[in-house]
Amino acid sequence: MSHDEQINLKANTRILEVKGLSVNYGSIQALRNIDLTIHTGEVVTLIGANGAGKSTTLRAISKLVKLHSGHIYYNGRNITRHPAYKVVHLGIAHSPEGRRVLTRQTVLDNLKLGAYTQSNSADVKADINHQFGIFPRLAERRHQLAGTLSGGEQQMLAIAVL
Repeated sequence: MSHDEQINLKANTRILEVKGLSVNYGSIQALRNIDLTIHTGEVVTLIGANGAGKSTTLRAISKLVKLHSGHIYYNGRNITRHPAYKVVHLGIAHSPEGRRVLTRQTVLDNLKLGAYTQSNSADVKADINHQFGIFPRLAERRHQLAGTLSGGEQQMLAIAVL
């Protein structure tokens, strides 16, 4: 197999697959039979009107709402019955609208709290340094209280904490 074929094969790897996803809120059906597949290297956006089910879809994948039916696969593994904390440990999370950061804590403290799934301090440090590489502005502001950051910087921090 050539190098180009290996790259193409890797690019076609399914990272996330949602099959027949349905969610009910009481007697109201919020989602019905949603199918979604995301491959390596893809960037996917959910677009729709208010109330169309975008947030519910993300919350269902993150296991923050109960599924009525359907299956969720992550890297080929069925995670349909996994609780939310196990889904987070796998690396699935989303950053909801509205900068949810601990405003009275520093940027660094927020990042340390966000690394709670890491069990050793070297991994925590590596994860924080990785986030600083992605968001250099946060590195500059590491000792600043999160509540004093601009709105955009707070959103960066909210994403980095995930």
